[in-house]
Amino acid sequence: MSALKTVVVPINRAGWPFIAAFAVVSALLATVSEPLGWIGLILTAWCCYFFRDPDRVVPTRSGLMVAPADGTVHMITEAVPPPELGLGEERLTRISIFLNVFNVHVNRVPVEGRIVAARYQPGKFLNASLDKASDLNERMSVHMTTADGRDIVFVQIAGLVARRILCYLKDGQSVQTGERFGLIRFGSRTDIYLPPGVSPLVAVGQTTIGGETVIADLNGTEPQRQGEVR
Repeated sequence: MSALKTVVVPINRAGWPFIAAFAVVSALLATVSEPLGWIGLILTAWCCYFFRDPDRVVPTRSGLMVAPADGTVHMITEAVPPPELGLGEERLTRISIFLNVFNVHVNRVPVEGRIVAARYQPGKFLNASLDKASDLNERMSVHMTTADGRDIVFVQIAGLVARRILCYLKDGQSVQTGERFGLIRFGSRTDIYLPPGVSPLVAVGQTTIGGETVIADLNGTEPQRQGEVR
């Protein structure tokens, strides 16, 4: 049974209309040409794979922040949070996680707290790996506070292929660490801004698992971690 779970995983509900559309087109292509039908079948299987939504084992110790997305830590830098959240011009440590089309695209809440504001900002669809994508691309910015009053910001950013951001969070909503809150179709980036004095516990180039990988400890004093390829 455990082996079966690694192959057959739940599909996010947002993916079913796309899977159905791919399946219908595949059936139509098969009536025209057998090779086209096989191509359609492969694309339908990929669509199922893209919208997979596996369960995750979420660390529950108070203060631990988890990655909001699967992907690769593309950059760690100092940056001002999105202006639509009205948090001022103070530069905070920003961790950017890049998702390719093969990553799980379901996003997860990084830490327990309360949603203050979730704001959509229209924009461009530049390559999400570019630094300027944080400022210019379409995005959904979320401001939340922890139980001890610290501000956390995380942002869903559309990419070159991604054309649709889904976010289910509402102002005033209470959330738990690792809770699913949305997804981005089809390839994207997720930024998270740490509170002052909090150091990243991931390094550039590291692979993250949304809801599982610890990216910071609000109650810890460990300095920023460094990493190298070996």
